[in-house]
Amino acid sequence: MDNARRSATLIEALPSAGVFTLGDNSNDSGTASQYETCYGNTWGAFKSRTRPTVGNHDYLTSDGAPYYTYFGSAAGPAGKGYYSYGLPANWHVIVLNAICAEVGGCETGSPQETWLRADLAANPGEHVIAMWHIPRFSSGVHGSSTNYQIWWEDLYAAHAEIVLNGHDHEYERFAPQSPTGRADAKGIREFVVGTGGAVLAPFHIVRANSEVRGSGTYGVLKLTLTDHNYAWQFIPVAGGSFTDSGETATHT
Repeated sequence: MDNARRSATLIEALPSAGVFTLGDNSNDSGTASQYETCYGNTWGAFKSRTRPTVGNHDYLTSDGAPYYTYFGSAAGPAGKGYYSYGLPANWHVIVLNAICAEVGGCETGSPQETWLRADLAANPGEHVIAMWHIPRFSSGVHGSSTNYQIWWEDLYAAHAEIVLNGHDHEYERFAPQSPTGRADAKGIREFVVGTGGAVLAPFHIVRANSEVRGSGTYGVLKLTLTDHNYAWQFIPVAGGSFTDSGETATHT
């Protein structure tokens, strides 16, 4: 909990920022007491401005019931774990549930994938950010998962800008790429950010298009979104030396 408290201090310094999580909000077993104590006493201070993502550890107790109870309507429809919302400057955020077995699958034609395609179709021309827990591409210990291939294909077809994932306990930034992992200036940039408090892990196999990696520093990812570009900054906790930042134009 000490490391979660250190990363939460960084959020305190951003009082007007919206807050997102990338799953495993309780990185133990997802009990109600863990949400109230571990999460509640750290990142819980920003609960009123947080839009969460569900992770595999969040489902270890009662099929995720404590997660949905703790976050309430901010987590979308109870039991689904996928929802979307709008932000200023024409940005649209899609939160997906990577724990496929809990929501009828993630494959083509599954309820969640059908919903994703409908949500993208209902928000044409917006700058899209999608987030879910387990990454399609990762150089970390858990590595890449093809379970989310169709999501990447749907998002790529809609000219999405960013995918955000957790699960691997480190920071990694990829260059824009296609759903098959080919470098593509019109592709999606992925960030894997698992640095909020759980024990950090080393990298395993460096994947194609991996641009920046940091495996030993807790911190948070700050995104600044405007009408025509976005900027990112990895902010380390006090005493941390690793950082990463940049800015790029959105797709035409």
